[in-house]
Amino acid sequence: MDFLMAVPAIIVVFALGASIGSFINVVVYRIPAGLSILWPPSRCPHCLNQLKAYDNVPVLGWLWLRGKCRYCKSKIAVRYPVVEAITGIIFVVIFLVFQVSIATLGYWAFCSWLLALALIDLDTMTLPNALTQSGLVLGLGFQIISGMNSEISSVSIVRHLMMGIVGAVVGLWLFDGIAFGGSIVLGKTAMGAGDAKLAAMMGAWLGWRYLLLASLIACAVGVLIGGLVLVRSPKKTGVKIPFGPFLALGAIITVFTGPAILSAYLKFAFPS
Repeated sequence: MDFLMAVPAIIVVFALGASIGSFINVVVYRIPAGLSILWPPSRCPHCLNQLKAYDNVPVLGWLWLRGKCRYCKSKIAVRYPVVEAITGIIFVVIFLVFQVSIATLGYWAFCSWLLALALIDLDTMTLPNALTQSGLVLGLGFQIISGMNSEISSVSIVRHLMMGIVGAVVGLWLFDGIAFGGSIVLGKTAMGAGDAKLAAMMGAWLGWRYLLLASLIACAVGVLIGGLVLVRSPKKTGVKIPFGPFLALGAIITVFTGPAILSAYLKFAFPS
């Protein structure tokens, strides 16, 4: 892509991603509370005044208000603009990697679902069925569209769809098995049911091979971060760490680097 053409496109894509990030903030707050994500319009959670349109501009709105509500001067968490900015950056990177394609649209949606689920799990230690189930259905739809895009034939469509279905089943069975085994070993619940559903959603999007890779990345990062938290925590027992954010991170990393990592592994494991 020509540099002069890329810069305006990147700005537009970042703005789109940041706007989606703003909506993700709404989803993260309202779904666990059992509220509608569409109504009422955005408002201050403290004084309940409806926000002006210019206050809702992603990232910039928070800066203009200096991190405080225009009406009651309550602090607005810095996480809001951070989520918006991160979503915008992820959208830009996806666009640069996959260009103008079905994959770009699909991975924009996939990463948005992952971000929302990761943040909700951090806040509430839950992964809502409404998001994991809708994300799984979207993943299977993405596989169908990808099959149609690569080769307009029933064989290609069925092949892609089966890849998503098998990935979803493997994700569900794998993490249900881990949870069951962990519960026997530890004598208590080792993993929430939502993690298996999130893994099933990831499998629908990525297929079983890349699901396994994403899970390995998630486990590696989880062990590292979990170990650091336990070392720094004054209470060595009873510390609960949600696994959903690690799964989401593993999936996002796999979207960008999965083929390269898998190819490097195969060359190392099976040298010619």
